[in-house]
Amino acid sequence: MELKIRIPEQVNTILEKLHESGHEAYVVGGCVRDALLGREPNDWDITTSALPHMVKEIFPRTIDTGLKHGTVTVLIGREAYEVTTYRVDGVYEDGRHPKQVTFTPSLSEDLRRRDFTINAMAYDPDSGLVDLFGGQQDLSDGIIRAVGDPMQRFTEDALRILRAFRFAAQLGYGIDPDTLRAASELSQNLSKISSERIRDELEKILLSDNPDILMKAYEAGITAVFLPEFDVCMETPQNNPHHCYNVGEHTIWSVALIRKDRILRLTMLLHDFGKPATRETDEKGIDHFRGHPEESYHISKVILRRLKYDNETIRKVTTLVRYHDVRMRLTEPAVRKTIVRIGEDLYPLYLEIQHADTMAQSLYQRDDKLAYTAELEMIYDRIMSRGDCLNLKDLAVNGSDIIAAGVKPGREVGSILAQMLEDVLNVPEHNDKEYLMGHYVKT
Repeated sequence: MELKIRIPEQVNTILEKLHESGHEAYVVGGCVRDALLGREPNDWDITTSALPHMVKEIFPRTIDTGLKHGTVTVLIGREAYEVTTYRVDGVYEDGRHPKQVTFTPSLSEDLRRRDFTINAMAYDPDSGLVDLFGGQQDLSDGIIRAVGDPMQRFTEDALRILRAFRFAAQLGYGIDPDTLRAASELSQNLSKISSERIRDELEKILLSDNPDILMKAYEAGITAVFLPEFDVCMETPQNNPHHCYNVGEHTIWSVALIRKDRILRLTMLLHDFGKPATRETDEKGIDHFRGHPEESYHISKVILRRLKYDNETIRKVTTLVRYHDVRMRLTEPAVRKTIVRIGEDLYPLYLEIQHADTMAQSLYQRDDKLAYTAELEMIYDRIMSRGDCLNLKDLAVNGSDIIAAGVKPGREVGSILAQMLEDVLNVPEHNDKEYLMGHYVKT
């Protein structure tokens, strides 16, 4: 049966206008891959034999996105589509970008320069699927395979090494042995790649259905280049009844067991990175990791800065890492104080972290741990449904009230407010202006 891919109307319009002008044109790359997988492509990229200036002449509304590399963005209605001329890449001098590109009239030459077979297919409604390297078969077999010589592909662009693992994680595929071997041999080339690029690929792996691909990346020597702290975790045992995995394995399973949220998954990746430095073995051969949350907090801050994360992401993740192992009494005052300590925005995430952390441990006392977390959640729900005061903003008294009562502006005002909040956290009913002023402000 002839293969048919449903292409959006605007994309068909672009292909038809290029054809009418005497040029070849195909949708190419990831959109073809996703369509063959029955997924809705996010982007539709178009490749053509037309040179950039010809594309600009054919379409009235264009943007010069990357003329040097043959790319023109064509605007159809409110949508924008990248149209790129067939090209052959020149020498890659920096392990990431070609020094120059040469335009070619050959589609096969253009497809030959692409990274993986599943991304090197083109499609046109008239001529059908162009699959010169077995991409459709590799999709069927669930294999990530480099186009041509994997050593050459990874030498050209080292980021492709990490992309191989990312596609494997997102699609649940294996990696072709030759491709994996080349990735391992050339792993040091990842040191040439910018932190931002590494961060983006790592995050896509973490947010996939198969973040455990990082363990295969560890075995291949890949993580040693961009996340050496993880390698140390993979080499750190946890001889403790609460655990059945080493630190790295526990880390990955906890990532897999938590909701696909970037803050949560980054937190689970980093939450135990302080364990190798704090590991102590007692006389019975039991390992202990006292102080590991604080050590993990400092390490996670270094890693997130190295990966060029924004300050808000760093704040949220490092705070959750720091407090991920906090245990409080199952009382409303204790929970209210912990909400203040961790942050109202982060406490619900802390509860999710507690659950995932427990599920990635051994069965030892698991039911008790899960019951504890469930009780914490019920207490939290009661506190939030009542709207208990949890910060100075919601306190019935403010600094102006205290100053108006005769207290000089300064530290004493702040001290009085802190005492009032502490009282209200213990007894929410005390959040009453008359009560607080009468008990904490001498007139």
